Amino acid sequence: MGLFGKKKDEQTKTCCCGGNCAPEKNEREEHARIKVLGSGCPRCQALEASVRAAQAELGMDTPIEHVTDFSQIASYGVMSTPALVVDGKVVSSGRVLKKDEVIDILKGTGK
Repeated sequence: MGLFGKKKDEQTKTCCCGGNCAPEKNEREEHARIKVLGSGCPRCQALEASVRAAQAELGMDTPIEHVTDFSQIASYGVMSTPALVVDGKVVSSGRVLKKDEVIDILKGTGK
């Protein structure tokens, strides 16, 4: 009796478009979004250099945004800089990461 079961068309849907979407990957899935938060001081520049070196080693070409506006930095809940944000999540704050640490972080995001 199928009173409480799913309708046949609802079972075949794989996504919100009913399975009619292209198999291309979303840009967000393909590339991490990376931000360095800080005033532009030497420590912030060193973190950005570590991120660039890690990207080069991993073969990534994701653009790095350097956020210097303190109200934007505070919106992430960061109280000490430099900070690193990957895909909208603060992954490090208050220290300069080494290249190998950044590689581990970027690999951990599945990119």
